[in-house]
Amino acid sequence: MFRGQSLRRFGIAATLSVLGPLALAGTATGAPPGAPPTPQAPVGAADVPLERLTVNSTQVAFGLQRPTAIFAPDDGSRRLLVTEKAGTVRVYHPETGLATAPLLDLTDRVSTEGNERGLLGIVTSPNFATSRALYVAYTRLPDGAVTLSRFVLDRADETPVPPSREQVILTQPHAEFGNHNGGQLAFGPDGYLYWSIGDGGGADDVLGSGQNLGTLLGKILRLDVNRSCDGRPYCVPAGNPFVGTAGARPEIWAYGLRNPWRFSFDRQDGSLWIADVGQGTYEEVDHLGRGVAGANLGWSCREGPVVFDPDRCVAGVSPVEPVFTYRTSFDGCAVIGGHVYRGRQYADIAAGTYLATDYCSNQAFAIRPGAAGGAYPARVIGELPIQPTTLGVDADGELYLANDLPGQLHKISFGVQPPPLACRITYRVDSQWGTGFSTTMTLTNTGTSPINGWAVNWTFAGSQTAGNWWNAVGEQQGAAVTARNAAWNATIAPGGSATFGFLGSYRGSNPTPTGFTVNGSACG
Repeated sequence: MFRGQSLRRFGIAATLSVLGPLALAGTATGAPPGAPPTPQAPVGAADVPLERLTVNSTQVAFGLQRPTAIFAPDDGSRRLLVTEKAGTVRVYHPETGLATAPLLDLTDRVSTEGNERGLLGIVTSPNFATSRALYVAYTRLPDGAVTLSRFVLDRADETPVPPSREQVILTQPHAEFGNHNGGQLAFGPDGYLYWSIGDGGGADDVLGSGQNLGTLLGKILRLDVNRSCDGRPYCVPAGNPFVGTAGARPEIWAYGLRNPWRFSFDRQDGSLWIADVGQGTYEEVDHLGRGVAGANLGWSCREGPVVFDPDRCVAGVSPVEPVFTYRTSFDGCAVIGGHVYRGRQYADIAAGTYLATDYCSNQAFAIRPGAAGGAYPARVIGELPIQPTTLGVDADGELYLANDLPGQLHKISFGVQPPPLACRITYRVDSQWGTGFSTTMTLTNTGTSPINGWAVNWTFAGSQTAGNWWNAVGEQQGAAVTARNAAWNATIAPGGSATFGFLGSYRGSNPTPTGFTVNGSACG
């Protein structure tokens, strides 16, 4: 649905962990000439540093067929609307689960040819309980044109929604290639509808769409769908950046995009986060402040932070720099944009944190705006379920994830790692013979407070086994080992140490294990 180079890169799904817990590169955000600045400091951010933030997920439903988008209407129903590639909209409720019958069935008009066509986006109008307008984006049969349509319901809880209610708002031809369709829909804080469209597909921006203001391909559009103008079922907001520009489509809000599969607005400050799927070198996330109009995100002059095609660059034009990038085919294959967390349940630890992931590596990327215009801190804070295709938020701001072929819906949770302990671990193999070896370990308290009770954990690199402990109580599960204090050395005073050891069994060299933890924390 979002990848630009077919499924050949999907073979690395769930195998990439090279980013591990390391910090990831972030760059300061640029801005187009004359545009308002992007946010320069975190807004409503949690105090917990990213290096201690963790993420987890809980499956709440299954049985979806290639889910593509998640949206929660603001009608008090607590529902999530989940689109499926083939053209159906399913309803999930936290109390009753996933409904079997679809809310809307458009399979007779949705093209699913290839991996990236289908029903791609969904949103309801603000104040849906009274406005009752449902919008979808899909690729149309038989020509693959990307299509924005509206359905006006008799009641907010009307089900099923009659397909005959469809009113086509806008289409963009997309016949040459099946990939790069975009498809995200969202109402901005200004009340206008935003819609992302990819560059038309193929590779290398073969249609030359990214920097071409004469086409809607490779753009994010802004539309006033509450009015009709000039015989169209929408109006162009007067504040759109290219209104009156010769040769430019006035619907364009931002350009220079390759395949902005997912974007979102921060519920608190109204800023816009865009995840743009890369060509083959970099995946990127862009961040625009509220009201920033006419931003050039670079494609296909640039891909992420580097020049892609110098012939597509325009003298004197400086594209907006991404705030976060990672290497395609090394750290993933297709960025899946998410949301800034603004829920209540984890507000004290995750507020103001943008969470994204990747289809192939399913790494959880956490990003926060930098203070005073500095670099954006970013880290991998865990792994999410395999083959994620979309992240969404419920009416309370809590995060959900749906994944492609597994067809599951998951709720996202956050946690906090304990701070590092002021301690030091030494590990020494004293002797080795045949299939045996003896080891001495020392835990030293380098802090100013006593350690009252301790458990040291590590994982052997090979198939070593540890037994016959002295000055500690040990246990082993597979390669994972835990050594706990004995009754007489449970307390280690500041500056003090506890020495213990074991006899082990193994044939071969015994390198020092890495990643020792004490009471669940790394030794600082």
